[in-house]
Amino acid sequence: MITAGSRRQTVIGHAILWIAALLALYPFLSVVLLALSEPGSRHSGLSLPTSISFDNFAEAWDRGLSAQPLLSSLLVAAVVVVVTILLAVLAGYAFSVFPFPLKGVLLVLLLAGLVMPYEATVIPLYHQLKSWDLINTYWALILPQIGLSLPFAIFWMRTFFDSTPPALREAASVDGASRFRTLRSILLPMAMPAIGTLATLLFLFAWNEFLLALVLVPDDKSVQTAPLALSFFAGNRRNSDPGVTAAAAVLVALPVLISYIALQRRMISGMLAGAVKE
Repeated sequence: MITAGSRRQTVIGHAILWIAALLALYPFLSVVLLALSEPGSRHSGLSLPTSISFDNFAEAWDRGLSAQPLLSSLLVAAVVVVVTILLAVLAGYAFSVFPFPLKGVLLVLLLAGLVMPYEATVIPLYHQLKSWDLINTYWALILPQIGLSLPFAIFWMRTFFDSTPPALREAASVDGASRFRTLRSILLPMAMPAIGTLATLLFLFAWNEFLLALVLVPDDKSVQTAPLALSFFAGNRRNSDPGVTAAAAVLVALPVLISYIALQRRMISGMLAGAVKE
């Protein structure tokens, strides 16, 4: 039986969620409406354009926001996601299952890497990569992002493996399966929701990365990523039209938005994986 008090709490909770959703969507919707307005027109807030036009997108593409930075971001994000997940699955499984010397010390080091602001590592990374002649290359973006993502990814996978019933591993051991075979044939299929969620988060982090790209690939346009190209595009006086700049921002954000919408259900199921332990 639904009481008046519970109904009131439900209504209040839904109202708060709607208000929070509107506050979060307001900047994005205002940018989209500005991008869809006629070139040269001025709009503010959520004022609707008199007519829908895609000329701003074509103008942004012609003025320099081409496919190259989008492909660079896609390449960097894909390599970072694949390599980080591969290493995180193996390391997370080892930290969860295997006893080995200095395990606690290594976990503390990983925790330090998780909480330390990565802005403090940019200058040392620049000098290190410069000594390796990797500045203005894809490796200058890929290697640091893998290293910076690993602590979070390892803890994520370790938490999932900790939540799996030990009886599964024991049964596989009794049947003669090695530890690697247990991981590959039993635990890895169970971990796919968690891996999918982790992959989505890593993709978002890698795609939106700006500071590393600004410091490590400042000169070579062929390897510059979409956020960096967007900053240069917005700072160019030739591209002072707000509608064109808004269209460029929408083009950069569109792959992230599509990936999130496509993987939303998998993200939620992955976040809830292991929440209930039997």
